[in-house]
Order: sequence, then C-alpha cells, then structure tokens
Amino acid sequence: MRADTINATGNSRFLGWIERAGNKLPDPVFLFLYLIAGLILLSVFGAAMNWSAVHPTEIDPETGANKIVAATSLLSAENIRKLWVEMPKTFTGFHPLGYVLVVMLGAGVAEKSGLFGAAMRAGVANAPTYLLTPIVALVAMMGNLAADAAYVVLIPLAGVIYAAAGRHPIAGIAAAFAGVSGGFSANLFPGQLDALLFGITQSAANTVFPDWQANIAGNWYFIIGMTVVFLPVIWYVTDKIVEPRLGTYRAEGVQAIAAGMPTAKVDARGVSESEISQPLSSDQRMGLRHAGLATLAVVALWVFMTLGPDTPLIDETATPEAQLTPFYQSLVAGFMILFLLAGWAYGRATGIIKNHRDLVRMMSDSMADMAYFLVLAFVIAHFVAMFGWSNLGLITAVHGADGLNALALPAPLLLILVVLFTAALNLFIGSASAKWALLAPVLVPMLMLLGVSAEMTTAAYRVGDGATNIITPLMVYFPLILVFCQRWVKDFGIGSLAATMIPYSVGLLLIGMALVGAWVVAEIPLGPSAPVYLPTR
Repeated sequence: MRADTINATGNSRFLGWIERAGNKLPDPVFLFLYLIAGLILLSVFGAAMNWSAVHPTEIDPETGANKIVAATSLLSAENIRKLWVEMPKTFTGFHPLGYVLVVMLGAGVAEKSGLFGAAMRAGVANAPTYLLTPIVALVAMMGNLAADAAYVVLIPLAGVIYAAAGRHPIAGIAAAFAGVSGGFSANLFPGQLDALLFGITQSAANTVFPDWQANIAGNWYFIIGMTVVFLPVIWYVTDKIVEPRLGTYRAEGVQAIAAGMPTAKVDARGVSESEISQPLSSDQRMGLRHAGLATLAVVALWVFMTLGPDTPLIDETATPEAQLTPFYQSLVAGFMILFLLAGWAYGRATGIIKNHRDLVRMMSDSMADMAYFLVLAFVIAHFVAMFGWSNLGLITAVHGADGLNALALPAPLLLILVVLFTAALNLFIGSASAKWALLAPVLVPMLMLLGVSAEMTTAAYRVGDGATNIITPLMVYFPLILVFCQRWVKDFGIGSLAATMIPYSVGLLLIGMALVGAWVVAEIPLGPSAPVYLPTR
C-alpha cells in the first residue's frame, strides 16, 4: 500500500473519530441547558460542602477585611426568585447581545447589498500570479468582517482564479479557507467578532472586577499582528507544501478551466456560481467607489467628534488614561454606521437599493438571520448569570489563581496553555461564542487575579479558536468547502481536505503561540488602552 494511502487512511480514521465524537454532542443551545442543570447540582453540593474563597477586591464593612465569598445553591429561594423575576433583565443585559445586534444592523446591509462580496472579488480579481496567494490570504482574513459572505463568495472564487492562472484550484480554495477560517480573528480592523467576544469577556471580568469595561478595540493591535504573521505562513504552506503535493491540475470533463465553475448552481446565500466568477460590472465598480467615499465620511465624522469642538467622544473630566473611554465605547455604533452607509451607498449605485424601504428590509432581514444567535444568547446569558449567582466562578478563579501562582509558571507559558486547550476544545465545539462563554467565566477572572489583563486572555483564546477550525468536520462550513473541492476533483474526500489543511493548522497554531509568547514578553499593548498586564501589577 502506498504511503500517501496509509496517511490518508489514518488521517480519515482520526477525523472520523472526531466527527463521531463531536456529533454526539447536542446542539449548543441544549449543551448549555445541560450545563445549567449540572451547574445547579454543583452549586447545591458546593453550598453543602461550604466552599468559599476570599474576595480579592471587596471589603467587608463590618470587619474591614476582604470579604469571604461562599458557594450559594441555585435552588435557594433567593436564586430561584432571581431566575424567574429577572429573566428579561438577564437576557437583555447580556453584553454581547447589544454589541452584536447593533453592529449587525449595519453589517447586514453591507452584506445583503452585495458590498462585501464585490469588495472581495475586486480584491483578488486582478492579482498577479506570483502574488496570488498572499492577496487571496489577506482578502480572506479581511473577509471575516463579512461573516458568511467570505465563505460562500471568496472561497469558490479563489478556486476559479487559481484555475484561470494555470494553478491548482484546490490550492486556491485551501488558501482562502485557511485565511477565512484558520485566521478567523486576524484582521486589520475590529468587527462583529470583537463585539461578541468582548461582551462575554466583560460579563466574566465583572464577577471579580465589577468596574471593568469592555473595549471593542481591545485586541486591535493584536489582530493586526495576527494578520502580519499569518500571511507568510499561509503563503508558504500554499506554494511550498500544498500545491506541490496536489500536482498539476487536469480538468475533468466539463470542469475545464475555461468554463470556470462546473455548474451554475446557487449557493446558500443565493449567489450563483456564474455570478461569483464574472468580473465586476461598471455599476459594481461605481458602487465600490461610492462605498469608499461613505467610509471616508464616517471616519471623518468620528475624527471630528473626537478632536473637534466640545470633543463629545473625549471625557476631559476623567483621568488622562480614561479620557478616550467614550471614543472606544462608541466604536460599536461607529462600525454599525460605517457598514450601514457604505452598504447603502453601494446598493444605491448598483440599483439593489431603490428606496428607503429596501434599506429597512435589509436591516430587518439581518435581524432575522440572527434568530439562532438570539436563542443561543438566551441560554448562554442565563448560564453566565447563574454561574455568577452561585459564586462558583469566583471561587474557582481565586483558588485556580492561587494554584497557578504556587506553580510559578511564567505568564507566556500560561497563555500558550490557554491557546492549546482552546485549539483542542475547538475540535468538538465549533462555535466561537459557545466556547468562550464556557471558558471565560473561569479563565478571565483567574488570569486577572494573576495580573494578566482580560484583553490578553481574550487574545490567547482567539489564536486557539481559529487554528483548528480548518481540520474538524464539525466546523459548520467544512462540508461546504468539501463540496467546492469536489466540483474540481470529484473524489476529493474528507480525509483529503483535512490532509490538505493540516499543514495550515499546524503552522498557524505554532506561529500563533509564538506571537502570544512574544507579545507578553515584550508587553506590547493589545489595543488602545489595553495593556498585557493589569495596571496594578
């Protein structure tokens, strides 16, 4: 038996085990319902066993000493009453809910008007052959701002472009998939994912540090760093490892390169393959120009509100390090306005948005697309809240911090372990928000008690969350990518796709861990007013 057959078989068995194990997990909504049930039982046991910890920041007014926090049963009369009475408040007060819905009001218009898809097509359409891979990878990482559109537009388009350039289309699909999904958090600008993750981070941090406020730009410098280091990795793996292994592409039947895509089917977002592979029309190019002008106008407006008269986005009464807090907190609204106006400008220029009713319909449709997120957010909000009511999160964080402190592990090593643990968990739980909602209530306060900022812990999580996305069949778009590949190579299977993506996964994970370690050692700010260590360190 040939070596490549043995490797493919072994790889398929391993991935098959992951697929079978992961498929046994319930939907994330029910997963968190089961976790809530387990949390209730654990809280009853913890209260009976008198679990407790010394609160690191709160002072008991009666004794003048740090407050003793004890585990509280979630079946106590107070917590049962709180569950039912405060249910609307618990849901609507969940930080990621407001952040994500506000951003999506604008991002939905930018996506549904076709702006995101056209921008990605324009970014890679005329790329020189020798720069094709880095351009595809960069546009793919930037495409994360477009959420689903990056998967269903850019990835199949990359295959077409590579084939037209005389290169293997699977290599193009792999490079785009690695950028969109492996580099899931890498970008040059904060976006929807930042709003989602930092909302969860704030809920977790507030269990110990109630005054801590999330900043959507808290990882801005770090995600730029991820983009810079991920780009050469994807470039090298594609051109030096993946494409040579694939060999020369020979079109099969109707899959001739000149034909672009083999069929004219319509994908999950209603975009036909023939449309994806066509050059931009004059209306679309004009729409991109109008969208660019709208973007510049929004940026100019925010600069004016920050530096102009009365400086509404600067709190001149605050301490110097806190004066820009209103500006950072306004970025959620800023991105919503930017996406909204850019999408509207593009839609008007192309004729997709004919009047204000079309604009409102797109905004409404974007909220309809968030229906599943709303259901998931409801159960996650209650899991996070009940974790706080039981005091188990705080107790675990305090004792965990004490244990880690006793081990005297350096901060870079601790955060690299966070990356590795997240990457392993990602093989079974694909949802970034679900994993972070599960990990953040313990990891964030525990590392904050050791002096590591919440922004740094979030950044380490993001590295691990993306690296293994591209090798697990449980990733929601993995089957779609497989279909894209099979349109070029009919017998391309799950093992083939995983074997193709493993070099990317290993490379991104290694360079990501090196980035985390170097970032902590150099103590480079993760974003504006977002240090690696807490100021009290």
